Amino acid sequence: MRVKSIVLESKAHMKPPRIQGNRDHTTVLDRQQFPRCWSRKLETFFRSCSSQRRRSEIEPSLPFTVIQCLRKGAGLSVVISLLRIPGSIQRWNVFSLFKVNGVVLIVKVQIRIIKSRIVEYNTLIMSEKEVDKDPAALKEKGNSLFKAGDMEGAVCCYTKALKLSASKADSAVLYRNRSACHLKLEEYNKAESDASKALDIDPSDVKARFRRAQAFQKLDRLDQAFLDAQRCAQLEPKNKAFQELLRQLGALIQQKSVQLNSTDARVQQMFSILLDDASKDSDREKAAQNLVVLSRDEGGAEQIFRNDGVKLIQKLLQSKQEEVVLSALRTLVGLCTEHQSRTMAIVNELGMDQLCAVMGSGASTVSLAACHLLQVMFEALTEGMKREIRGKEEAMLPEPSKELRSMLRHLLEMMPASNVSGPGRDSAINLLVKQVPRKSFKNPDNSPTLWVIDQGLKKILQVAGSIPELSDGPPLTDNTHMSCSVLLSKLYDDLKSDKERENFNKICEEYIQQHFSQSALDAKLRAIQTVSVLLQGPSDVGNRTLEMSGMMDAVISLCASKDVTHQQIAVEALIHAAGKAKRASFITANGVALLKDLYKTSENDRIRVRALVGLCKLGSAGGTDFSMKQFAEGSTGKLAKQCRKWLCNESLPPTSRRWSVEGLAYLTFDADVKEDLVEDKNALMAMFELAKSEDKTVLFAVGSTLVNCTNSYEVEKPDPQMVELAKYAKQHVPEEHPKDAPSYVEKRLVKLLEAGVVSALACMVKQESPALTEACKECISRVFLALVERQEDRGTVVAQGGGKALIPLATENTDAGKVKAAQALAKIAITSNPEIAFPGERIYEVVRPLVSLLSLNCTLLQNFEALMALTNLAGISERLRQKIIKEKAVPKIEGYMFEEQDLVRASATECMCNLVLSTEVQELYLATGNDRLKLLVLYSGEDDERLRKAAAGTLAMLTSEQPELCKRIPGTTTHWLEIMQALLLCEISDLRHRGVVIVQNMIQADRDLTEKLMESEVLEILTVLAKGGEGTSDPVSKIAKNCLDKAVEYGLIRSREGKMEGTEP
Repeated sequence: MRVKSIVLESKAHMKPPRIQGNRDHTTVLDRQQFPRCWSRKLETFFRSCSSQRRRSEIEPSLPFTVIQCLRKGAGLSVVISLLRIPGSIQRWNVFSLFKVNGVVLIVKVQIRIIKSRIVEYNTLIMSEKEVDKDPAALKEKGNSLFKAGDMEGAVCCYTKALKLSASKADSAVLYRNRSACHLKLEEYNKAESDASKALDIDPSDVKARFRRAQAFQKLDRLDQAFLDAQRCAQLEPKNKAFQELLRQLGALIQQKSVQLNSTDARVQQMFSILLDDASKDSDREKAAQNLVVLSRDEGGAEQIFRNDGVKLIQKLLQSKQEEVVLSALRTLVGLCTEHQSRTMAIVNELGMDQLCAVMGSGASTVSLAACHLLQVMFEALTEGMKREIRGKEEAMLPEPSKELRSMLRHLLEMMPASNVSGPGRDSAINLLVKQVPRKSFKNPDNSPTLWVIDQGLKKILQVAGSIPELSDGPPLTDNTHMSCSVLLSKLYDDLKSDKERENFNKICEEYIQQHFSQSALDAKLRAIQTVSVLLQGPSDVGNRTLEMSGMMDAVISLCASKDVTHQQIAVEALIHAAGKAKRASFITANGVALLKDLYKTSENDRIRVRALVGLCKLGSAGGTDFSMKQFAEGSTGKLAKQCRKWLCNESLPPTSRRWSVEGLAYLTFDADVKEDLVEDKNALMAMFELAKSEDKTVLFAVGSTLVNCTNSYEVEKPDPQMVELAKYAKQHVPEEHPKDAPSYVEKRLVKLLEAGVVSALACMVKQESPALTEACKECISRVFLALVERQEDRGTVVAQGGGKALIPLATENTDAGKVKAAQALAKIAITSNPEIAFPGERIYEVVRPLVSLLSLNCTLLQNFEALMALTNLAGISERLRQKIIKEKAVPKIEGYMFEEQDLVRASATECMCNLVLSTEVQELYLATGNDRLKLLVLYSGEDDERLRKAAAGTLAMLTSEQPELCKRIPGTTTHWLEIMQALLLCEISDLRHRGVVIVQNMIQADRDLTEKLMESEVLEILTVLAKGGEGTSDPVSKIAKNCLDKAVEYGLIRSREGKMEGTEP
């Protein structure tokens, strides 16, 4: 039997006396001490129990008398005598909510028949640990959280209860309840899954079926939604909600049918043009482009797929027209996006051989388009594996792991293949970087990484060790080696145990040893090149291989080779080896003379620029510490001057110029070098143009250089006391360069903006390359934050595309990079019109990064700026307010309304002031059992003018939209009348206006409340305010007069010769 729970409210006269002692202490209470309210609740409870059975058997009312009342610690035991016992029930367990001083406790209620009509009623207040072990208590807690609007908390309770539940019937109810939560959270796949699980247990559960119909509707699975809604209407024909859903679904299905018929005709038209050999090339290109547009709509994609469109696309992929091939690939993207079954069918029908052949073709645009298609396929298949299988249709689909392994295997086979173009190989590496390593370390499964290492690590090393100047290697681009470094680093970082890392090291060492031990010089060069790539990627692995017997000697000796290629490979390895401080010290002692000799004597600029970078790297080993200099005074300035000279020399190949930027990235730790660089406009322009070029390897070097120039790196200021102690102990104390002072940094920022740094950064963000690593993105985010520090520069940043570039940086970045980018967005949204700074749909993408700043991990400044930005966004439109609410920002904003810092507290209240325009937020204030309204009333009487304005404004809007809240104001605090009077008498016009609006809303809401106001000094104040408006357009006086008119209408006051007077009692 289903028993309703008793709700014991938190009234003072309902609380039993607190008992001192342990929980087992028992006290006998007199029957007269048993609270009457609890008696009424028990009577209601037994009435509800009896009404569950047939009325012919049980009377609807079961009056009782109290025999004995015992207090057991925190619980209560009552023995009562019933007039009649309900049927065969011997023992009931229910759960109640016991609210004491605002804290909701779970109370376990046991009702047991002792004999005849004597019933024992026991309660036990359960601890959190006890609740977590009891599925029924967890369910009740979840229900209360659901009613309070805490959907995530409710989901957590229902999930815990499901793990503990042994009853199928109880599990069905829990699944159904959790489905309702997922619907509220807009997690429609999960809602459908839970509702289906409930129906699997109990097919007659009409609530679960209704919720599944709602989920199907949101998932655009209208046919399935209609069947469920139809069944619900059959089970309960008079239910208006079921009838309304059925009507909506019928209209949507009809609309979709008309659209599909129209789409089908257009698809057939495009097919006929493409299949007709007599069609003009221009017509075929146009038809192929139209097919792309149709594929982006779900209806069009389905029509293309059902009409054997994949076979047609297969023919288009063999076309000699590049535009037609691109359109075919983009059409496939539309067909595969977020659709597992179509993706599996396309992979099997086209075959990975053909798709990889297209990606490996010479045309870079076609290769990139094919790469994008494969990425979409990967995402569709992996998302399909994560989703639980529901229903017969999806249960018939095979597991996509076979297709995923096939795709990975083909990508690995492309790596060393000589018939694959350089751009195609880079695309394959890019796909492996994005798809193989785990997106989050919270996911324990790194099996794809282990599989790739086992099957393809040697193939990746083969590409890493390839040297373009040697005839037998596969075609490479300037970015290939850098891309390999990133891939190897990602794979190594994804390993979980020492055993896995040791296996990675072993494979790398065996591969390098195999080549290095050969007598042929080419093989030794490949081994050194592989080590160089490893040093740029997983440096720990690279350092181990560099320590192999004879490796360092070979590098040093090859630096003196007369062959330019040999010299270049050896010098690059030497430069990368100087990355660690320990190794840098070794090379400073042993290799500086060699690098200087190469720089001075070599006749080849490629060797000289690399030797120069090696010297730059060694010269910057002290970092930003002004007192730590590796070389003599002025040496770094000379090196930087030569770097700038080569950077501006357009006759040099891009790779050599890229090395000069690498040198500047190290030398700009020195403030003198920073100043010289920003003064050299030609060098800046050359660096920015290089950043916009196809050479992706320069991205990190440019980003690092700009971070140094803008001083946007993290600097920990030492404790002054610790500095004094270090000096006393004769320890080294870092010193800041005088030209790193804020005034110098500000001037450098202005010069960088004038040189066009924002457009260069925006182009860098657009690059689709493994070289655009998260570390590189963090550098760009840091520079952007430095650029928007000054308010007057923010317009320039937005005008040059900075706002658009910051959005992806705030979502895909390191944790620090996300925060920096989000803070930059906040600064822009505060001082610029958000609709102009982020036009169109882009403005909605800004909300999530801003909400992410409302975290305890962020500084108070970041919290404050995020609140200010959200306040501006919330004031624009209801859709933006809904987006903020959907991102779960409201509870966070409410939390900051209690912050001790005045500005943060005031800005949170201002943000809430704009958010209360939404019905969802108003409902939070309408809900009982919280102090939200009380807080606003109290803040309206604070000394802080900004906080007071925000709170009074929020109160004015709330009382206007929800008149019911007016009646609750007197119950919030005993000082409410004083606060209202203070607002009306305030000298600040804005506050006076807010106060009179609140009073007007209260007067219009309730006559009794108006009577309380008129009996106070409010009447006199309103009279004075109303007089002030004669002959003027003062809105305060007009509103005050309206208040008095309404009081006259109520008959509470009367007008005598233009004066307002109270009526006689």
